[in-house]
Amino acid sequence: MLSLLIMMKIFPTQSVKKLDAYTIEHEPVAEIDLMERASLALAEEICSRFSAEVPFVVFAGPGNNGGDALAVARLMAERGYRLSVYLFNVKGALSPCCQTNRNRLSQLSGVEFHEVTSQFAPPALTAQHVVIDGLFGSGLNKPLAGGFASVVRYVNASPAYVIAIDVPSGLMGEDNTYNTMAQVMNAHLTLTLQFPKLAFLLPENAQKVGEWKVLDIGLHPQGIEQTPTPYALTEPAEVRGLLKPRARFAHKGDFGRALLIAGKLGMAGASILAARACLRSGVGLLTVHVPQCNNPMLQTAVPEAMTQIDIHPDHFAEAPLTDAYNAVGVGPGLGKHEDTRAALLELLDHCQIPMVLDADALNILEADRKAMKQIGSIITPHPGEMDRLVGRSQSSYLRLQKARELAREAQVCIVLKGAYTAVIDTIGQCWFNPTGNPGMATGGSGDVLTGILTALLAQGIKAIDAARLGVYIHGLAADLAAADLGEVSLTAHDIIDYLPAAFRG
Repeated sequence: MLSLLIMMKIFPTQSVKKLDAYTIEHEPVAEIDLMERASLALAEEICSRFSAEVPFVVFAGPGNNGGDALAVARLMAERGYRLSVYLFNVKGALSPCCQTNRNRLSQLSGVEFHEVTSQFAPPALTAQHVVIDGLFGSGLNKPLAGGFASVVRYVNASPAYVIAIDVPSGLMGEDNTYNTMAQVMNAHLTLTLQFPKLAFLLPENAQKVGEWKVLDIGLHPQGIEQTPTPYALTEPAEVRGLLKPRARFAHKGDFGRALLIAGKLGMAGASILAARACLRSGVGLLTVHVPQCNNPMLQTAVPEAMTQIDIHPDHFAEAPLTDAYNAVGVGPGLGKHEDTRAALLELLDHCQIPMVLDADALNILEADRKAMKQIGSIITPHPGEMDRLVGRSQSSYLRLQKARELAREAQVCIVLKGAYTAVIDTIGQCWFNPTGNPGMATGGSGDVLTGILTALLAQGIKAIDAARLGVYIHGLAADLAAADLGEVSLTAHDIIDYLPAAFRG
């Protein structure tokens, strides 16, 4: 049974602060005890990964992130770990929780403790050292500068392994467009508290964040449920699936009729990949609209599909009637001939059923965003195609905001492809997808996704659910394939071959 998709909320950093306060008030729990709970989760995770023989160096800032680091150092020391701790207190003003944990740590023997108030003599860092980064958390709103930036650059230049508490120091929780990335800590592992940060899911921050893991610190569930956020991470759960159950006496007509419009001369493979993926995703009947030049190949490679021959022998030039279908997918390998552009605009003008627009269909619409408006439709741009639709963006964060704006304006669901593909609904709500791997960076992967999404729409699944489910299954099939075949050798055909296993869950 395929599991239903639920979400882990991703909150802006200001909302996380409010959730901390809500937990403190409504649990109730003292702030220092909540910090101790978080620090215990951090210490247990670190100790599970490293033995007590490993030398640790802890860098703690003056705020609560530093307080976490000091508490982690104390808890690890009590377990027999060797630590050198540097608390940066250059202004003589520690947060109350940081001060409390400073006092607790200073009373513990066996810890090499340094409080830096002016000059800092950096310790030697070798490849054997592990650095725990607790300088600054996610509340920064400007780039690091001065001495703290120097500390970050020093650690980044060392061969030490770096563990960041909550976020790498210097990284902002959401928008890093104007950040000075050379002055952000390069973490190998980021142990983030309760929720992932939006910045973790954006490609330009990957080198800074490294591997990341969410640690549950028990923030109040009612506060989490009641606090809105436009971002979430889709997660699998052991509940009923989004796919409709198949009745014993069901027939092919019950699972939708799909139409794929794909492939020009030299691009028959795109239509074959999309068609095979569509059929593997449960559609009842599939028709593929192709130019005459591609018909023999499609009929041979995908005998389960019917074909509809275009009036032009080499490319899409005639908008077909769509009344007999439940969903249309258009774009893979289509080309951008002027005939194709005219036929696509005509199709969009008269089509009254859900559509998936991908690849060349989006490139054709680059100058005509209004033509995208279609109730129940999905568009699937990669970052370059999105930039052509909405204008070039300085960062992935700004591109995401433009995509959310376009989804609201055009009333379409957007699948912004990439690692952690973002699925955006018509009010701008955004779900990030956790499945998939770099092996999918190969020709034809997008054509496979178009086929999957078209099949799900044809089966009557609403656009946003089809988009979230389809992207998840697409990535899961690739993960299953990569586990057997490796990422380097992965092809689009492999993703299709592993769709049955992905749908089984």
